[in-house]
Amino acid sequence: MTGPRTAPSKELGSALLSAERAALTAGVTLRELHDLDAMREARDLLHRVWRPAPDNPVMTPELLLVLAHSGSYVVGVQQDGRMIGTCLGLLSTAGLHSHIAAVDDGARGRSIGFALKLHQRAWSLGRGITTITWTYDPLISRNAYFNLRKLGAVPTEYLPNFYGAMRDGVNAGTDSDRLLVRWDLTAGPAARPTPDTGRAGEPAAPCPPAVVALDTGPDDRPVRGERPGDVSRRTVLVRVPPDIEALRRSDRAAAAAWRLAVRDVLGGLMADGRHTVTTFTRDGWYVLSPRLEFDA
Repeated sequence: MTGPRTAPSKELGSALLSAERAALTAGVTLRELHDLDAMREARDLLHRVWRPAPDNPVMTPELLLVLAHSGSYVVGVQQDGRMIGTCLGLLSTAGLHSHIAAVDDGARGRSIGFALKLHQRAWSLGRGITTITWTYDPLISRNAYFNLRKLGAVPTEYLPNFYGAMRDGVNAGTDSDRLLVRWDLTAGPAARPTPDTGRAGEPAAPCPPAVVALDTGPDDRPVRGERPGDVSRRTVLVRVPPDIEALRRSDRAAAAAWRLAVRDVLGGLMADGRHTVTTFTRDGWYVLSPRLEFDA
């Protein structure tokens, strides 16, 4: 684990209060799960949302029970006595790795995901854990904005086709590229989670001398700009589609082209090591800044 054995009381108290407020705003309660019946309910919810192949379950109730009993994060989101959300986090060398979450379709758009993350943050700080990691699909812009801008997590690694060919109802038919992000729970105020989704007057993208390495063409397909090797001392912008999930349904070839382009450009910039992803804008740009150690 990283960090002290216990969080400072002031920081933990603030985290608990923020988590309580987020749950109240979402109209839900969150609680740790400990019995097998609750694990079956969580398993059923995971399967409703992710729709896995019958021979490839997302999780079994027995494994969820073992993970909870051994100290991992296994939580249910309740509304009117019914579980409408769940999340599993695994203890890891980094601290806590948030592996999978699910919220019923009818409960989305109510900031339940935000309430889960703040609950996870308070739970971790209460156990002396100061870092949470997780992965997400870098093409899903709403998740990128939520993770990077709203929570303040920082991408650390691009993982091409991380899970291989997936056979669930959400990911089937596309390579499973992921960004691994790291959330420092004791970072300064600029990296703290905020209940709003952006500030009025937020610029669409940074001002020059930023250069565009990947953008959208008139046919909704990716258009490459300057090559990463030409922009080592400049801020770089990498665009992703506004709704890749809809594009997968309407134009599978265009969606596949975006996967390869983002892997090459964003993944290439991150692997090169001369840039770091600093934020994601409301209108769909990854912003990468040059690392100071490469500036001469």
